[in-house]
Amino acid sequence: MLPTLEKASTSHLFSRIFADFLVVHTSLLAALVASWIRNAHAGSEMVMIGEAKSGIDQYFHLFLPLSLIFPAAFLLSGVYQDHVGWSLSRRIKSLIRGLAAGLIAFTSVSLALLPNSSLGSRSLLIFCVVMAVLLFTSRAGEWALLNAVRNRVKRPNLPGVERPVLVVGGAGHIGSLMVAELLRIGRKVRVLDSLLYGDGALRNVLQHPNLELVVGDCRNLQTAIRAVSGVDSVIHLAAIVGDPACEQDRQAALETNYAATRMLVEVAKGQGIQKFLFASSCSVYGASEELMNEHSTTVPISLYGQTKIDSERALLDSTDATFRPTIFRLATVFGLSPRPRFDLVVNLLTAKASTGSPITIFNGDQWRPFIHVSDVVRGFLMALDAPLAKVGGEIFNLGDNKLNHTLTDVAMTIARLFPEATVENAPTADRRNYRVSFDKIRTRIGFQCTKDLTFGIQEIRAAFEAREILDYTSYQYSNQKFLLIAGCPTSHGETDEKVMAAFSDAPKLASAAAAGS
Repeated sequence: MLPTLEKASTSHLFSRIFADFLVVHTSLLAALVASWIRNAHAGSEMVMIGEAKSGIDQYFHLFLPLSLIFPAAFLLSGVYQDHVGWSLSRRIKSLIRGLAAGLIAFTSVSLALLPNSSLGSRSLLIFCVVMAVLLFTSRAGEWALLNAVRNRVKRPNLPGVERPVLVVGGAGHIGSLMVAELLRIGRKVRVLDSLLYGDGALRNVLQHPNLELVVGDCRNLQTAIRAVSGVDSVIHLAAIVGDPACEQDRQAALETNYAATRMLVEVAKGQGIQKFLFASSCSVYGASEELMNEHSTTVPISLYGQTKIDSERALLDSTDATFRPTIFRLATVFGLSPRPRFDLVVNLLTAKASTGSPITIFNGDQWRPFIHVSDVVRGFLMALDAPLAKVGGEIFNLGDNKLNHTLTDVAMTIARLFPEATVENAPTADRRNYRVSFDKIRTRIGFQCTKDLTFGIQEIRAAFEAREILDYTSYQYSNQKFLLIAGCPTSHGETDEKVMAAFSDAPKLASAAAAGS
């Protein structure tokens, strides 16, 4: 296991606190000795002995118990938090905050309890300087060890050798189409996927000479290192997608959607990868009557949305001069891919209309942005080819302003193409309601959707007419139904569980997972 798991165990946490405790007392003793030496020059032997006894007495009865202030201040200032993905400047700021808070509290309390203590102003200055030097020196050694471990898995720099693009979750609804398009344009592709839903979506490309398939769980550290090693860039699509599927097993959703993302970030940074494209969701906006842009307040109202927004924060916190991830908040996806899904609203309603079933609309006045799955792929590939200065370290809503629709708009579009279809309205507890601005991605890299709702609906109808899809209600077309039958994936082995526990430390997510147990 990489030593980047800075909160890998309770014993490791206590060892860090103990090391800092030793630093505090080394600094304190140095200050007391300096005070005693300074006073010794001005007094007799008896005075020197008296000063020594007074200093020892103050040390054991005052300074020793007060030294507990520092671990408490460090803990409250975030010094002992999991720092995986943190930039160097953020780590330093955290340590400075903890040190300043501890020194202020320690000095204030010690002077209030014993104004004439052996620690005068000069000795207090010595105490502060020595402790700052020792703390930063010890942390520098720890951070140097972290970088050394990263360098051990550094990708080889082979000039003239084309490195593959890693697609994490490459056998999924979006991933399978992403892989096919990358291969079509001549790129080398490596796929990391557990094949939870089978390999059917990749069967047409499995023998392609430019494709390498790594079958494994993205939550496994060694698998992640093997998959990321030697790649040019990472497209991270792996997730338990959708609110119902996440509610099926909240702990598995937390691990797959959030903890594994944080782990992949650390591995990618260790490999020196600069382009890391991450699939988030516009569901992070929750419920709002405003037109939402990338700077709008995010208020996710589901575990799925929460895992996405916390993953976004982890990615942005990890940004530095050499690692600049790109985050895409996807509009609601529709359309066909090598792994069709009929738990997506447009696809489901079109399937109902294609088979003569009534179209049921829940809260038809709710707004959603939509995007065809092929446009999702095109947006990612445009960012992959764009200069890093344009897309690195940025969040983009991925979609098109003209595809903001109410659910009633969707039903009416389907009804227009299926005149015989009947439309029913019903209430629902789903409060998601958001219209989204896609101006940023249009102006930054020129992205606009090429396929509208009509195209996607006609595409699905043609698939039903050709009998390419026989039973859209089958479990294979729904994430939630599949997981109900197969069960959510669990971490394999004690090491995997510890790794996921180390990366799953977001308080909101931990409580969310516990709430579902």
